[in-house]
Amino acid sequence: MATSTGTGWAQLRQQARSLETQTESLFHTYSQYASMTHLPSKPSEEELRIETQINDILEKARSRDALISQLSRLLDSEAALTSSALKQNNLSRHREVLVDHRRELQRLQTAISETRDRANLLSHVRSDIDAYRSSSNPGASEADYMLEERGRLDNSHNMMDRVLSQAYAVNENFGLQRETLASINRRIVGVAGHIPGVNSLIGKIGAKRRRDGIILGVFISFCFLMLLYFR
Repeated sequence: MATSTGTGWAQLRQQARSLETQTESLFHTYSQYASMTHLPSKPSEEELRIETQINDILEKARSRDALISQLSRLLDSEAALTSSALKQNNLSRHREVLVDHRRELQRLQTAISETRDRANLLSHVRSDIDAYRSSSNPGASEADYMLEERGRLDNSHNMMDRVLSQAYAVNENFGLQRETLASINRRIVGVAGHIPGVNSLIGKIGAKRRRDGIILGVFISFCFLMLLYFR
């Protein structure tokens, strides 16, 4: 009898722990609706399904409450036997967790309801403002649109002005570099003109380059004629 009672206790405790874990997993998903920034005005099918599952586990038949009642009856039947303090602690713990989960469900339901009411209120306020603008001043929305377009055009013009300024700066920098190089070239030519024999040396170098070019051109022409001749 004691063995049968112990086995039933272990099985019921395992079921209770499994339902507690399942409840916490559902709470994790359900709590996301309370933290949503843009909550839909009406509960979605997924939200209603999760809330129904949590209620079923906590309240309905074959729920955690029923399992705790069965555990309590098993513990009472062991009164004539040696009822361990560990089982008493386990039963108390399951009851405490069940109470905490019921409170958590109420807290989440309240938070989701307040978030949804606040979102609906803001939506109604925006609708009222838009309706007032449309009725009192039909051209207000058009004026707002024109102001937005004017702001976009101003931003585009400012960006183009910055690009043109950078282009002008680069062009001015290139002009300064050209003037610097021309000044250096003039100085080199002037220095070369004052050194004896430099002009003659430069002329000889130029003549040698022209002579080498003529020789290379004659050689290439000769090779080309030979190629045509032996085809």
